Amino acid sequence: MQKGWFIDCHCHLTAEEFRQAGVQAFVSVTEQQSEFEEVIDLAERYPESVMACFGIHPIQGSADGHRSVTVQDLEPALPFFEKHKDKLVAIGEIGLDFTPWFVSTSQQREEQQKVFALQLDIAKQLDLPVNVHSRSAGRQAIAFLKEQGIQNALLHNFAGRPSVALEGVQAGFCFSFPPAVTRNDQRAKLIRQIPLENICLETDSPSLGPKKEERNEPEQIRISCQYIAAVKGLSVETVCEVTTHNALKLFPKVHQRLKQQ
Repeated sequence: MQKGWFIDCHCHLTAEEFRQAGVQAFVSVTEQQSEFEEVIDLAERYPESVMACFGIHPIQGSADGHRSVTVQDLEPALPFFEKHKDKLVAIGEIGLDFTPWFVSTSQQREEQQKVFALQLDIAKQLDLPVNVHSRSAGRQAIAFLKEQGIQNALLHNFAGRPSVALEGVQAGFCFSFPPAVTRNDQRAKLIRQIPLENICLETDSPSLGPKKEERNEPEQIRISCQYIAAVKGLSVETVCEVTTHNALKLFPKVHQRLKQQ
């Protein structure tokens, strides 16, 4: 693998965006079972760069809007995890989302935790890391990961308190930040306190770009790198090198596939 390559640890891809601007690998997550076959198809068409994840997101979209996930959303997806287990590099996007206008009852929060726990069990059975969503539930997500004995986790677009993040750091978890962090300095204190050895890069394409109204693209991962470097007072080259090393350590199957090239 060439020096200076980026690894996008959390994105939602379309084929025409691939391999631009020095992105060596895309860890492509899913939110619903309907996306599973598509991401496998992309991974088979672009085996040198697209790395597939399966996961059922804590918030599900439908024709009626968005709602909290249920176990019934996960059940039809379960056979796919086993069928494609050798092609997966992680389980995700999974986690907790306690945003009040989506999740208003304790029963909904408990159901999310059931779905999360079931997918964490799959990750443990398949010996895969997890790619975790934790909006309005950073503390709960990290505590739950620790309770479930998870050792390899990426907290994507983490927005919790620095003290909570440091609990995750102590557990060995990694944190990734998209270009949207440049819209204001709200994450600067958080990024400053998380050791670089626990940070990865992501875009969350096509969402969470530097401008809210514009589509995000994988090439904008450089913006995340530059921002983290500025906040920490480090060179862009150092942040690129260390975050790529962190990603390869967190996602060993990604490392294996890149070594085969």
